[in-house]
Amino acid sequence: MKRLMLTIFLALTIISGAYADDKIVFGAALSLTGKLAKEGNLVKDGYELWKEVVNKKGGINVGGKKYLVDIKYYDDESDPNRGAKLVEKLITEDKIKLILGPYGSESVFATSAITEKYGALMVQGGAAADKLYTRGFKNLFGIYTVATEYMDDILEMLKDKNPKPSTVAIVYSNDLFSTQVAQGAKSAAQKYGYNVVLFQDYPKGTQDLSTVIAQIKGKNPDIIIGCGHFQDTIVIVKQCKDYKVNPKALAFSVGPTLPDFVDSLKGDSENVFGSAQWTKSLKYKDPVFGSNTEFVKMFKAKYKEDPNYHSAGGAAAAVIFQRAIEKAGTFTDIAKIREALSNFNEETLFGKIKFDSTGKVVGKGMAVIQILNGTQVTVYPEAVAEGKMVYPKPAWK
Repeated sequence: MKRLMLTIFLALTIISGAYADDKIVFGAALSLTGKLAKEGNLVKDGYELWKEVVNKKGGINVGGKKYLVDIKYYDDESDPNRGAKLVEKLITEDKIKLILGPYGSESVFATSAITEKYGALMVQGGAAADKLYTRGFKNLFGIYTVATEYMDDILEMLKDKNPKPSTVAIVYSNDLFSTQVAQGAKSAAQKYGYNVVLFQDYPKGTQDLSTVIAQIKGKNPDIIIGCGHFQDTIVIVKQCKDYKVNPKALAFSVGPTLPDFVDSLKGDSENVFGSAQWTKSLKYKDPVFGSNTEFVKMFKAKYKEDPNYHSAGGAAAAVIFQRAIEKAGTFTDIAKIREALSNFNEETLFGKIKFDSTGKVVGKGMAVIQILNGTQVTVYPEAVAEGKMVYPKPAWK
């Protein structure tokens, strides 16, 4: 009997462990090391700033009582399969059913299958692949504009510039996210009347794209669209210069918005365009940080640098999770929190957020930045532009 009572006591202790000491504990398996460590740590920065701000305010208000928050992290080492195992560990061993998403579409694809399997919830601000929302899942909510819409704003922005661009080359890494970005870019280019003269993939993680650059040079396009990740972008820019490829516009899905882009390329980053889920010049209100402007100030005070969209996405996902818990009036009833997320319709630092029946954000566009004088400058939409874009791009120095 004593052994039975001890077993029951230990079981109850484990079950309640995620909420001990008036704390709500969220879980996250992130790429803290490995090839996506840069982006993964930026997402974590957003989570950590949110946690700090919420706890300074006394915590999350649930039914009139405030609960401090904590986040239990595991390092997925940039491996989606490892991420899935770690999320399973968070749910089954750590008894945490409130999961903040990882960075990267492949990681979210793998880990959200686990949250769905175990009836846990995931809110993610780090992945944009359309395929995430085609599986009939009910427990995944994502705040990124989806991959197939990623380059639409850049191509629309450039279509009537003088001299008018008419040809586009699209190159992309053969991973899930980048492939879908490229497919969307091709559709958008055709929609706006461009001629797509090259549509070429390359191996994920490659460090030599000279063959692809030679193909681009042979087509002499007005616009080059690169769909990949940070390291891919660095390689493409360097090798475009080496091969004297001089388009009127050079634009990327990922890279120019990251803090290290200018440092890695120095003057060669100048005049490059980048798509951004978020920029610091956007004028949104936020229920936790107060406003986008206040978020930027808080982030800079904590990390000594400006935030980019990876960190803002992490913070905004956490805010949305918090607000859904507050609206549901519970942090244990997953069905009620899911319902609050499904009906979410609120302005955050990431924009006006609402979800369709698949958990995909709807009605949120993309901003466009350009590197001008070594600084990331929002140039589109025009209503929030910080400066005038440079077009056509001058030849490499």
